[in-house]
Amino acid sequence: MPSPAVTASPALTAEIRARLGRDVTALGAAAGLAAVGITGAEVFHATRVDLESRRSRGLSADMQFTYRNPARSTDPGRTLSGARSLVVGALGYRRQDPDDPPAGRPQGTVARYARRDHYATLRTALGGIADHLVAEGWRARVVADDNALVDRAAAQRAGLGWFGRNSLLLLPGLGSWFVLGSVVTDAPLDPSSPIGASAPAEGCGTCHRCRTACPTGALVADGVLDARRCLAWLVQAPGTFPVEFREALGDRIYGCDDCQQVCPVNLAADRRTPQLPAEADTVATVDLVAMLAATDEALIDAHGRWYIAGRDPRHLRRNALVALGNVGDGADPATAEALARHIEGDDELLAEHARWAATRLGRTDLLVRHGSDGGCGG
Repeated sequence: MPSPAVTASPALTAEIRARLGRDVTALGAAAGLAAVGITGAEVFHATRVDLESRRSRGLSADMQFTYRNPARSTDPGRTLSGARSLVVGALGYRRQDPDDPPAGRPQGTVARYARRDHYATLRTALGGIADHLVAEGWRARVVADDNALVDRAAAQRAGLGWFGRNSLLLLPGLGSWFVLGSVVTDAPLDPSSPIGASAPAEGCGTCHRCRTACPTGALVADGVLDARRCLAWLVQAPGTFPVEFREALGDRIYGCDDCQQVCPVNLAADRRTPQLPAEADTVATVDLVAMLAATDEALIDAHGRWYIAGRDPRHLRRNALVALGNVGDGADPATAEALARHIEGDDELLAEHARWAATRLGRTDLLVRHGSDGGCGG
């Protein structure tokens, strides 16, 4: 977003502040945002302490993102010097599943937030707000899905919702199927009123469905996620996929929606407002055998907007091998050929996951045929 140098900030009377607040809220709504809130740009001290605590306890695993530099990701002033306000927006991605994939082909499931580039849409919406503030003589920058700011903390402070027991932000009456982002500006805007509950006890009550539904027990306490057990992180993490969580991965190829799918707030929102049809460019499933046969270039072209460790497509193939071991058919020639090709390949990371998948599908003959010692990572 443009960030022109401003030598003197324009005067901002109460009337102008109120108009600017109405302007940015209206612009966000017109651009398709489900909620817009305004809050101050003070340092998120409690969030910084929380990030550092979770990192020191190992709960963040090797995750970087906002954990890389908590002093930066909790201080909007690091993004824009002189920052005084945040305009926070939530874009919904609750949509119907697209048409069923071709029958007979093993498919990997993509989490809802990653089925299309929702963040591009969010940035465009927030960009309109930033452009308006710049036109009014202020500086503004868009921050979304960026390690520069903890989006959830900004949204909670702006009154958009509360932190659920699944650690996600829930919007009252709307749920958690949202991507979040902010406009950091030096305009001293008036904070908006909270949209709903601000504390877990008010929003979640006695419900613990998310914690019960988590396939790996990654929600180790209310609002506390252990990334070392979280499938959504493990598919992004580099190296070997932990053996103890491979069966739990099921058919997932990227992300995990289980804790959101059982949430009563989300279910109630579905009953009140039927889900819209899926967009034309939605990718809800991926052909696993085709994925394993694709070139590096083809995989990056198709899935490069996902977070891929080291931008290395072998991590996508690793995930595909685990998913294939869970949902594939060992008697299918294409599946057997894909496993055999990786068992006998030069990449030991992929060979190990292929051996595991072959063993799980009852194709130990592939291990013998290709001279494997039968190791399958447990």
